[in-house]
Amino acid sequence: MDHIVIIGNGIAGVTAARHIRKLSDNRITIISAESEFFFSRTALMYVYMRHMKFEHTQPYENDFWAKNRIELVHDYVHTVETAAKKVHLNSGRDIVYDKLILATGSIPNKFGWPGQDLEGVQGLVSKQDLEQLEITAPNNKVCKRAVIIGGGLIGVELAEMMASRQIPVTFLIREKGFWSGVLPRSNADLISKHVRSHHIDLREEEEMAEIIPDDSGNVKAIITKNGETIPCDFVGLCAGVTPQISFLENSGIELQRGILVDRYLETSVKNVYAIGDCAQQREPVGERKPIEAVWYTGRMMGEVLAQTLCGNPTTWNPGHWFNSAKFFDIEYQTYGWVWSTPKEGHAHFNWEHEDGVRAVTVEYDIATRKFIGINTFGIRMKHEIFDQWLTEEKTVDEVMKNLKKACFNPEFFDRPFKEILKNFRSTQHATA
Repeated sequence: MDHIVIIGNGIAGVTAARHIRKLSDNRITIISAESEFFFSRTALMYVYMRHMKFEHTQPYENDFWAKNRIELVHDYVHTVETAAKKVHLNSGRDIVYDKLILATGSIPNKFGWPGQDLEGVQGLVSKQDLEQLEITAPNNKVCKRAVIIGGGLIGVELAEMMASRQIPVTFLIREKGFWSGVLPRSNADLISKHVRSHHIDLREEEEMAEIIPDDSGNVKAIITKNGETIPCDFVGLCAGVTPQISFLENSGIELQRGILVDRYLETSVKNVYAIGDCAQQREPVGERKPIEAVWYTGRMMGEVLAQTLCGNPTTWNPGHWFNSAKFFDIEYQTYGWVWSTPKEGHAHFNWEHEDGVRAVTVEYDIATRKFIGINTFGIRMKHEIFDQWLTEEKTVDEVMKNLKKACFNPEFFDRPFKEILKNFRSTQHATA
């Protein structure tokens, strides 16, 4: 029986532990200083918005772990000594392992901005971030204005959180159009317009130069690269995340931006593995990025690694790309690949409803008519249908004709698929 030690109790580490327990009697220890028990990180925003309490984010009863013989250690990991197979904790305790899983997640990016470590400047990744937010921005009397830096998914979540407590928000993004490095321009513009409709002061093509302190070391204002001073009591750093791996620098484990792993998710050190946000593929899978800070990727990695550690060696093969998010009250889904600019030989079909909250963008190969991917906004679609269509390499014409079959919206929801198909066919005839 092996002792499997897991550093990190996020979705990747906990999924690995659960599946290892299902498949074996190995001893399992999870180490985390963030929280005593696993919680849903994606629900943190709803705790701040008072839609739920923190205990509601915990999917398992507190006695689940003991019942399943999963030991929980609430402590920081100081260093990892791979030669001796030891994990050294801040408390002074050492834990010996047979196999080690690194599932340490990410921390917010910092780019050396003057003042980036002041009180009132933070990201939104951990439970501790949420707790600090309750101190710094509990209401609009303590926090008279918030400034958010970076136009990613965490940034828009933080903007919605602030707005829920009537805290004025100025939101700086480098791009023209929200998340336009990922979304096609028409989609990016739709989201920018929607964010502004919620009374968010969204500033496109604007960056922060420095953060100004008051006499007590708290944030007082920011200065933009255009020289404007914006008074504020809180600065949210949401310009992406980076793997949390600094404690591994002298471990002998090969690192780049993340922890380098092979297709079996094993690091350069035998019996040491990495999964989730901190893992970096030596060779990216298809069009995927070498590091994917995505919830479902972490979950799937945990499942795959559990198979390998329990005698069924399984390579990391995540299948077709998919993701989902929420921009205030617009739900976004993507299946396959829709690039911000169509790849060579590809084209985009764009449709947008007059309500400004529903839209579809499809990417396809012009010559073969092969369906490449789809973005949907305000229209819920079924993952399994698009996964099947991508596997079967359906044509864009087949997909558009049958789009309503993939709809997940309730029966009486206004379904615009006839309008979408009519618009699609008219654009094809126009370009034929």
